[in-house]
Amino acid sequence: MTTPTAQDHDFLTRVLALAQRSRDEGHHPFAAMVVAADGSVIAEAMNASSTDRTAHAEMNALRMASQRHSPAQLAGATLYANAEPCAMCAGGTYWSGVGRVVYAMSEASLLQLTGSDPENPTLSLPCRDVFARGQRPTEVIGPLREDEARAAHAGFWRK
Repeated sequence: MTTPTAQDHDFLTRVLALAQRSRDEGHHPFAAMVVAADGSVIAEAMNASSTDRTAHAEMNALRMASQRHSPAQLAGATLYANAEPCAMCAGGTYWSGVGRVVYAMSEASLLQLTGSDPENPTLSLPCRDVFARGQRPTEVIGPLREDEARAAHAGFWRK
């Protein structure tokens, strides 16, 4: 695994707070940010899957970023997420052209929290496996800071 930078930890701190805000506002506790290579935030989003099952935080942030930037511009960008991108979000990352992903909590750890809750029918498919099938590399760093990432999920899911 590539070593995370201080900037990676700074943006994870921001995305973890955004995930808590998502929960506080009545949504699933997920959040994501797309950050350009120069450190500027291109997009940030919370989960909205209570109204649209495909509106995961990562997909929302990727849609915003893709509307304003080409895949070539996004190649140097990083997607930060409080949880490992699911198969759909990993596919969206790949198709958007974002070249790097940093996440706090693994899908396996998330499954321990959600159990069989019908609100989060986990796909057991690590994002690294999705990216490994692509024709261009996507760097992945994570899981990092799993204990902190669990906080927004504590008591949220019906197991």
